[in-house]
Amino acid sequence: MDKTLNDRWLSVEEIAAYLGIKRDTVYKWLVRKSLPAHKVGRLWKFRASEVDQWVLSGAGAKKRARKRK
Repeated sequence: MDKTLNDRWLSVEEIAAYLGIKRDTVYKWLVRKSLPAHKVGRLWKFRASEVDQWVLSGAGAKKRARKRK
């Protein structure tokens, strides 16, 4: 079974490099913008194809509504 780069699971470091962002931004986007990811034990893993769909959908560009005090 021959897997391509897009088929394999990517680490936080790899998805950050893929998107051209910092590791800390990946973690922020997981919480704040629902970046698609899967938790395996203590590690976050990503599929490039899912992240590509998320980016193309514009989900990452949407601003969260702030709670007013």
